[in-house]
Amino acid sequence: MRMLMVGAALMMMTTAAMTSAVMADDDDDKNAQKLAMQGRDDYWRCLAREYSRESNQGLSEQDFGRSVASACPSERQYYRVALLDYLTTQYPNIDAGAHLATANRAVESAQKDIVTAFVKHRPPAK
Repeated sequence: MRMLMVGAALMMMTTAAMTSAVMADDDDDKNAQKLAMQGRDDYWRCLAREYSRESNQGLSEQDFGRSVASACPSERQYYRVALLDYLTTQYPNIDAGAHLATANRAVESAQKDIVTAFVKHRPPAK
């Protein structure tokens, strides 16, 4: 009888430990996702400020593109790292280089989108 109780207790402890580990992994996943979205939002807000700067209004598309590429370095890096962490958490069996390439493409895409908006909404040349 005592062995049966010990066995049942071990089974419950093992189940609890496994459930706790799964919940911790889920929390890590949610936190990584939250940080990646926060990084994206912070980067976009910074790019929006760059877009709105009065001094950029007379720039050509190429000059504005260069300006955007060098703008917001800390926000850009935070976004890249947070997205890389999220991708690594979600897809641990994929090569880290592929995750880095994806994160870099996301940053490039944000830059391209802000340049496209700049070109579409700038006043016509006089």
